[in-house]
Amino acid sequence: MTAPATPHRVTTERRGHVLLVRMERPAKRNAVDAAMTAALDAALNDLEDDPDLWCGVLSGGPGMFCAGTDLAGGAGEPTPRGGNYGVVRRVRSTPLVAAVEGIAYGGGFEIVLACDVVVAGRSARFALPEVARGLVANCGALFRAPRPLPLTVAKQMLLTGQPIGAQRAFDLGLVSELVDDGAAEDAAVALAEQICANSPVAVRATLRAVDAVAGLPDERGWTATAVAGVAIADSADRAEGIAAFLEKRPPRWTGR
Repeated sequence: MTAPATPHRVTTERRGHVLLVRMERPAKRNAVDAAMTAALDAALNDLEDDPDLWCGVLSGGPGMFCAGTDLAGGAGEPTPRGGNYGVVRRVRSTPLVAAVEGIAYGGGFEIVLACDVVVAGRSARFALPEVARGLVANCGALFRAPRPLPLTVAKQMLLTGQPIGAQRAFDLGLVSELVDDGAAEDAAVALAEQICANSPVAVRATLRAVDAVAGLPDERGWTATAVAGVAIADSADRAEGIAAFLEKRPPRWTGR
C-alpha cells in the first residue's frame, strides 16, 4: 500500500520485507523542507521499528534524487532520532539503499552518504556546492565523503563545489551498482530483496559491526562540522551566497 504524496512530500510502499521510501517534490527538485524532514523521519522510524521490515530503499523517483535543503524555507528542525532531514544522524541496524537518478547535490548528496549502499543511473551527478553559497556542508559530508572517495577527490568536491558523474563515482567506489537511467529504483529494490534473502538477525548484526568501526570518527566529525558552521554563521559571505542563489545572480564575495 502506498501512502499519499501530499502534504508530506514523501510516499512509502511495502514490497515484502522491503520499505520503499520516495521523496516526491519534483517542482523543487526534491529540496527538503520541514514537511519532508518530518515525513522522512517518520518513514525511517517505521523502517527501524517494524520487525517485518528488513531493508529500506530511499529514492527520489525517476528524474532526480534531491537538491538538498530548501534555501527559501529551510529544512526544519533536526529530529530526535534522525537529525537533519530526519536521516543523517540516524543510528540504524536496518540497511538502507539509495536509488539515485539525476542530481544528488548538497544535502541530497549527504543523504546518499548516510545510506549503506548506492545504486545510480548513468546520468546521476553528485555535488557539494555549499562553498558557492558561502556555507559549509553540515550534514556529514566533511567526514563521510572521504570514506568512499579518495581524500583528494573529496577535497576537490568540497572546495570547488563542482559535481562528479555517476561513472566516475562508480569507478571510485562511491556507487556500488551503475544502471541505465530510469532503472535505479527497481535495481535498488532488487538489491534490497537480495539482502532480505539472508537472515535479518545476521544482517543487522553485520551492519552494526561494520558501523561500529567505520563510524568511530562520527562524533569527532560532527564536532568539527559544528566548529566550521560557527566560523561562517555570521559572515557577510554566508548572507550574500544565499541572497545570490535566491536572486539567481552571481555572488559578490567580500571574504568577510
